[in-house]
Amino acid sequence: MQTFRFESGPIEEVSWGRFVINGKEHAKQSDGTIVGVGKDICLINDQLFPWSARKGHLLTIEMVECVAKTEVNTVIIGNGFYGALTVPEEVQTYLQNQGKTVIVEPTPEACKRFNALFRQGEKVALLAHGTC
Repeated sequence: MQTFRFESGPIEEVSWGRFVINGKEHAKQSDGTIVGVGKDICLINDQLFPWSARKGHLLTIEMVECVAKTEVNTVIIGNGFYGALTVPEEVQTYLQNQGKTVIVEPTPEACKRFNALFRQGEKVALLAHGTC
């Protein structure tokens, strides 16, 4: 699986099930060991959390509530390396009704976009699925 490296972060690298953010690795290893916050992340501006609400491959409103009430203007959803995480229109509408711009794209592109908006001083959140 390809590793994507970014010139300036906070997200420095992303590969299958693994992120490097501000010099620290976050992953789920093949033996099931969690490193850092794990393979699914919630990054709100410069604050990183595990995205533990994400289960399965169909996103629900409950899974995005961690960013819905925040002060961010944009929510980027990394729907996996192959786009396997389905983001229903009702979930996007829920976030839009909270005043958020919603962007859904494969995780590597979502990470690149997060970095760009963050560096521009935008208030931005990333919910990223680290595998399929």
